[in-house]
Amino acid sequence: MGTFVRRLWDARIAGLGVPRRDRAGGRYEAYLPDPLVGRAFSLDGPVAADVADATAAVTRFDVVAEALTSSESLARLLLRAEAVASSRIEGLSVSPQRLLRADIARAEGFEITDDTAHEVLANVDAMTYAVTAVSSDISVKQILEVHRRLLIRTRNAKHAGVVRDEQNWIGGSDYNPINAAFVPPPPEVVPDLLADLAAFCNDDALPAIAQAAIAHAQFETIHPFVDGNGRAGRALIYMVLRRRGLAVRATPPISLALATRAKEYVRTLGGTRIAGSPSSDAAIDGMNQWIGFFAASATRAVADAESFERTVRKIQTVWRARLGSVRSDSSALLLLSRLAEMPVFTVAGVAKMLGRSFPAANAAIDRLVDARILTPVKIGARNRVFEARDLINAFTTLERRLASPDGDTRISPPARAVPRRPQR
Repeated sequence: MGTFVRRLWDARIAGLGVPRRDRAGGRYEAYLPDPLVGRAFSLDGPVAADVADATAAVTRFDVVAEALTSSESLARLLLRAEAVASSRIEGLSVSPQRLLRADIARAEGFEITDDTAHEVLANVDAMTYAVTAVSSDISVKQILEVHRRLLIRTRNAKHAGVVRDEQNWIGGSDYNPINAAFVPPPPEVVPDLLADLAAFCNDDALPAIAQAAIAHAQFETIHPFVDGNGRAGRALIYMVLRRRGLAVRATPPISLALATRAKEYVRTLGGTRIAGSPSSDAAIDGMNQWIGFFAASATRAVADAESFERTVRKIQTVWRARLGSVRSDSSALLLLSRLAEMPVFTVAGVAKMLGRSFPAANAAIDRLVDARILTPVKIGARNRVFEARDLINAFTTLERRLASPDGDTRISPPARAVPRRPQR
C-alpha cells in the first residue's frame, strides 16, 4: 500500500513568538502511497455484493431522475445538499436556508455578509463543475480547476488550483508535524501521484463504485492542496461516476451519507494507509473495509435522495391544490413547476427564469403568495425576495436527518497546510 519515509523538521521554520514545545525540531514520518496504475485490487465476496448493490441503486436513481418532469430542479437541490454536507464535514456549517439566501444575494448582486455561506457556495460552484465538466477522460487540469473554483473567492484564494510545495499534516501541533496524526507525502512527489491518480480514474477495469472509492481514498492520502482537500476529494467521486456513466442526471448526496458515520469514515480511510505490499492480507483487508463502507454509503445516499424526491412530489401536489384553477399556460403554474430549481428568488429572477415580463412574473408571485405557497422576506434593508418555505424545510430535514448518529458532525482537525509564521 505504501511506505513511511523519515524526514527531518527544521526547528527554525516556526519562527519567533512560538511556544518552546512547538519550536522543537526532529524527525517525522510522511506516508508515501503506492501508485494506483497497474495495482491489482481484490474485492471479497460481501464487498463485491455491496458494490453491486450500490451500482444498481445509483443506476436506478438516474433512470428515475430522467423520467421526472422536475429532474433538473431535483438535481440542483441535491447538488446543493451535497455541497452543504461536504462542507459540514470540514467544519463549515450552514443551514440550507442561509445557503439559498446567500445564493440569491450573489445572483442578484447583493452584498453577501455570511462568510460561511460564501464558502459553501464556492463548494457548490466546484461541485457543479465536477459533475458537468467530465465527458471523457479525467485530467489533473480538471482536478485543479475543481480546487480553483472551491477557493478562488475565499481567504485562501492564492492557493486556488495550486499544488502544494510544502509539507502539510493532520492533527498535532500547528507548527510542526512531529506528533501529527497523519503526514501526507512530501511535496516533491505530489505531481507524479496526481498524474497517476488521474490515469487510474480513466481506467475501466474496476466497477465504478469501487474505482470512485479508491480514487477518493488516494486523493485524501496525497492531500495535494494547502486547503480544501476533503471537499475537492469528494467532488472527485462524482467526476469518476460521471465518466463511467453513473449519476449522470442527478447527484446522490454521498457526502451526506459519509457524514452520517463520520468516525467510521475517518477510520476506514485510515485503514487504506498501511505500510507494506498492496498484496498483503492487511492491505487487502483495509482496502475492502473502505470500499465496503463507501458502497454502503452510496446506497444509503440513493435511498435518502429517493425519499427526498417523494417528499418534493407530495409538496408539489399540495401546492397545486392550493393554487386552484389556473390556465395551463399561466405564469403562476409555470413558476410552481420551477420552484424546486429556485426556492428563493426575486421578481427579476423569476422573470428571467420563466422568460416572462416583469409584470407577469410579479402577478404570478402574488398568486402564489395568496395561495400560501410563497413567503415574502427581505435580504438586507431593501432587497425583497420570496421563499418556498415548504421546500426549504424539506431540504433542511434531508440535511439534518443525516446528522452523525455518534454526535461527531465534524471530521477530525483539517490538515495544517504550512506552519503559522508569526510576524517578525
